[in-house]
Amino acid sequence: MAALWWTGENEQLDLHRNAGFVLLGVVIFRILWGFVGGSTARFSDFVRGPGAIRVYIGDLIRGRTNRLTIGHNPLGGWSVMAMLALLAGELTLGLFTVDIDGDQPGPMAKFISFDQGRAVAGWHHWVFNGLLALIGVHLLAIAFYAVVKRDNLVGPMLTGARSHPATVEPMTSAPLWRLAAAVAVSAAAAWLISRG
Repeated sequence: MAALWWTGENEQLDLHRNAGFVLLGVVIFRILWGFVGGSTARFSDFVRGPGAIRVYIGDLIRGRTNRLTIGHNPLGGWSVMAMLALLAGELTLGLFTVDIDGDQPGPMAKFISFDQGRAVAGWHHWVFNGLLALIGVHLLAIAFYAVVKRDNLVGPMLTGARSHPATVEPMTSAPLWRLAAAVAVSAAAAWLISRG
């Protein structure tokens, strides 16, 4: 995200586009991994309905210890979905964006007019600002959990390991072949899209 911001602000559009294609591959991978990944990576593990969110927020407000889960809590799960949606929207807009000179358009800009591509560039900018706001909220939530609840969320995110009571079902990893297949499909899809 930092590279995309810097290259966009400094009109390094070749680098910006390449960084965008890398991010596109990462987002495609994360969406695939949400269906075939380990237990805590699957959307079915952490996307919960309004009732679960209401209970979770109520427990949080009352200072109750929430039922320990290995993966995302109900609120965090929807934060992940919002982040993925904004990233997918931002990347899609970037594919159709036309720069002010029209000499470095996104690979799909050929399907729309110059004026439409310029309008998309404006939306691309505003969605990025929304992403920055959501990233800020995400970082504040991580800090809240670290400082107030004394719950390290970053360590388990990086290592995939978290201590838990015996009553909590442990995480199950996905087989290595699924990881390799998801990486290959994501890279191929991002490459094909980058060719326009």
